[in-house]
Amino acid sequence: MRKTKRYRVRGANSLWHVYKTVPFWKVVKNFIVIQAARYTPFLSLKNWMYRTFLRMKVGEQTSFALMVMLDVMFPEKISVGRNTVIGYNTTILAHEYLVKEYRLGEVKIGSEVMIGANTTILPGVTIGDGAIVSAGTLVHKDVPPGCFVGGNPMRIIYTKEEMDKRMQEDPFLKD
Repeated sequence: MRKTKRYRVRGANSLWHVYKTVPFWKVVKNFIVIQAARYTPFLSLKNWMYRTFLRMKVGEQTSFALMVMLDVMFPEKISVGRNTVIGYNTTILAHEYLVKEYRLGEVKIGSEVMIGANTTILPGVTIGDGAIVSAGTLVHKDVPPGCFVGGNPMRIIYTKEEMDKRMQEDPFLKD
């Protein structure tokens, strides 16, 4: 199970309670910053915007590709290690608004991680250092370090040991 904190709501579905859970002006500011960053071609500027205005932890040389969509309500719950690539049009969520409850959870993405395009990462997930997430994956549970995962539902395609062996056998990567 993902590491999320659950909050019960009464009456209308939890999205109707959204501004009781997060200030309206915070969402407006976050939306403007995220939309500007989605189209910014300058990676260092994008990372600075995320650190400065969204209070995210973003490691050095991390690359957020064009159109990455961060959680507009709780981006401060997202952390990304150094030298990681977040692929085109990936969505990273730290919240879920459901009918009778909403859930919040930190998203921790390690260092030297590769996340393929059009991936969705759900709240409460940790992606370990050196992991590779295939394009189009729904990351609904933790990803162990060094693994290659993909699909919907997500599954481990190669373990860290299998990935290490494949890398050693790859003539392109030999020195």
